Amino acid sequence: METRTILGRLKERHNITQLNEMQQLMAGTDMRRIILLSPTGSGKTAAFAIRLLRYLSPSSGKLQAVVLAPSRELVLQIADVIRPVATGLKTVAFYGGHAMSDEVNSMSVTPDIIVATPGRLLDHITRGTVDLTGVKALVLDEYDKSLELGFLDEMRRIARRMRSIDLIILTSATKLAEMPDFIPMKDAETIDFTRNAERSRLQIVRVNSPERDKLPILADLLHSLPDGRAIVFVNHRESAERVYNFLKKNSFPAGLYHGGLEQRERQLAIDLFNNGTTPILVSTDLGSRGLDIDDVNYVIHYHLPTSPESWTHRNGRTARMGASGTAFVIIADEENIPEAVTWERELYPSGETPADGGIHSNVATLYFNAGKKEKISRGDIAGFLIQKGGLTKDEVGKIVVNDHSAIAAVPRDKAQRTIENTASYRLKNTKVKISLLR
Repeated sequence: METRTILGRLKERHNITQLNEMQQLMAGTDMRRIILLSPTGSGKTAAFAIRLLRYLSPSSGKLQAVVLAPSRELVLQIADVIRPVATGLKTVAFYGGHAMSDEVNSMSVTPDIIVATPGRLLDHITRGTVDLTGVKALVLDEYDKSLELGFLDEMRRIARRMRSIDLIILTSATKLAEMPDFIPMKDAETIDFTRNAERSRLQIVRVNSPERDKLPILADLLHSLPDGRAIVFVNHRESAERVYNFLKKNSFPAGLYHGGLEQRERQLAIDLFNNGTTPILVSTDLGSRGLDIDDVNYVIHYHLPTSPESWTHRNGRTARMGASGTAFVIIADEENIPEAVTWERELYPSGETPADGGIHSNVATLYFNAGKKEKISRGDIAGFLIQKGGLTKDEVGKIVVNDHSAIAAVPRDKAQRTIENTASYRLKNTKVKISLLR
């Protein structure tokens, strides 16, 4: 694809009016072996998408490129960036947690680009539904995270089936101790933006807990913070459940995210966090990277991180791309403090709600039992809520459309009335049931 076309689509579909330095480099380089080191939230997906799409040929009925990512959420994020920009090219996303039959059906017309988790793509290869022999471009996104999650063998087995590979892009949030042995990266060009990660606007604050049980001080801290969005990091799934249940019992608008949840539950937790329904997210380190999460005001280390990398990636969820943010470290008496954990000042939260009302939610989420496979788009839902639901354009919040369902954020005090207003109407000639997510 021509660079001008790609940049025009980025502006039109993703509102990227000016490329950052990393994206400019990727738009200008013709290197075929690239190692891109960049922190989360730096525009990395758009950067490697620009280089990938510049390289690909017009659609010819053959699979041209594969992008591998370590999580379902990241696969969807990448596909959502590439698909609207890849004019004339078909992009599909493969991941666990939904029907294999839907993915097989999407191959009725051979795609040009597959974005997939390693395990799911290998499953397709084993079933004989995907042939990689003609693939000429490979992107390994978040390669370091893929190693952490144990995908080395799957990536190796996939790469060995690519006999025509010419362009390889490997991305990572941290420098790699060694390169993958299953792809040729000997003469790769390294583009390192980890040094340029802007952390100067991150303030780190220690919060002392007088008790070993940190729940009371967590509640005081959350009550004291100005309105915004916060991620509370813990070290174990069981702890995440305990903290989440405590917050819900005490009427905090909280969501839950950890690896023990089903994929659809995890994705919904991120969607509700992003749209403002649950502006507090309790998460294990699984939520510290590889997710499409909007601006976060506060990171709270309920448990101290288990490694320097964990400390870095957790804090990387806030103060991104020049924005300011605060990381709070809750430390109990006599708790062993890792060497990587430092702070600039201490805070003794009063538990009193600030003048702006503190962290709260005025947003509710409507659930639609139809989605992409029923030919429903975000524009269809937005228009329906405005024309039939009685909402204004500004009152319709984030809309997410999945294969067979969709959600839309609306004002909490108008949610029930909106459901009643739309009950007797069809959405795009389809009878759709709309309900309130609770």
